[in-house]
Amino acid sequence: MKMKASLGDKIFDIFNITLMLIICFVTLYPIWYIIVYSFNDGKDAMLGGIYFWPRKFTLDNYITVFSNSDITTAFMVTIARTVITTTLHVFFTAMVAYAFMKKELIGRKIYMTMGTITLFFGGGLIPYFLLIKSLGLYNNFLVYVIPGMFNFYNLIIFQAFFRELPVELEESAKIDGANDFTIFTRVILPLSTPVLATIALFVGVYNWNDYFMGVIFINNPKLQPIQTFLYKVIAETTSNQMLANAPGGIMTRNVTSQSIKMATMVVTTLPIVCVYPFLQKYFVNGLLIGAIKG
Repeated sequence: MKMKASLGDKIFDIFNITLMLIICFVTLYPIWYIIVYSFNDGKDAMLGGIYFWPRKFTLDNYITVFSNSDITTAFMVTIARTVITTTLHVFFTAMVAYAFMKKELIGRKIYMTMGTITLFFGGGLIPYFLLIKSLGLYNNFLVYVIPGMFNFYNLIIFQAFFRELPVELEESAKIDGANDFTIFTRVILPLSTPVLATIALFVGVYNWNDYFMGVIFINNPKLQPIQTFLYKVIAETTSNQMLANAPGGIMTRNVTSQSIKMATMVVTTLPIVCVYPFLQKYFVNGLLIGAIKG
């Protein structure tokens, strides 16, 4: 039998719902404002008073953004970086994690200790920059790939998942004559889809959103990722150039540096925002793997 809610419960529910709606509004409104501003006439938007809907709807801001060939190149660099680095990271980190599971591995404890230290201490930006430059990775696309192939924290997550797999599977495969690499690729990986998807999502989102590598280690505009392009637009080093090169006299009068910034922010964040809701469950799985099984 369902009990009737008391007055205190009703007041609490109303207060709780109201508070959650306020938090949602405060969180989502800045995003909505950027979208509204990006679809509004730039000169008109400078007058203010735009809150929920475009006052003078226009696509000139987006036409100006896409008329710049650098943004297309930046998109291609980001897509290539995300796909290649994520694929290599998942495979290489999982392979190292599987090897570290073997007690007969020579120096296993030393490697684990060294890896654990890196979770708490780092050499800093200047030594890292000098290392990247000495390896010939400065102003090179591989600067996105090679340093991103391994992460010790993700190795720990992989190990936590691998420990839950039945040992009998490996033993039976060895009886059939399979070596360690065959067992890893044909037995372990097919059974590790949840953790593979989780790590792939973590790494993929990071590579899509990262701008720092492009700012510090890339000087060639043709190698900069989309988030670095956005960073330069917000810093007005690129937005003014885009405004000067805008096609058409009418468009130039209607487009401003601020409206270009808003449109660029929408263009650069829209792909990952569209993908994230479909993959959100893997974030939860990753947290559970690291917290419960670890």
